[in-house]
Amino acid sequence: MPKAKIDKKRCKGCQLCIMACPKKNLKRAEQHNDAGIFTVDVIAEEDCSGCGFCFIMCPDLAIEIE
Repeated sequence: MPKAKIDKKRCKGCQLCIMACPKKNLKRAEQHNDAGIFTVDVIAEEDCSGCGFCFIMCPDLAIEIE
């Protein structure tokens, strides 16, 4: 089953992917990345359907569907 993977170095924390996820399986990270940005985390990998809506919405190409 495909899964969303977030590249913490590319993510700028816009949270567009969070709004796009039909399963509400993304959230704002509790820890910031090296640039001081609160990025996005996948809540439960097993609940990801791999639909790709998050990938489509990401303006920074920080999401990959594996």
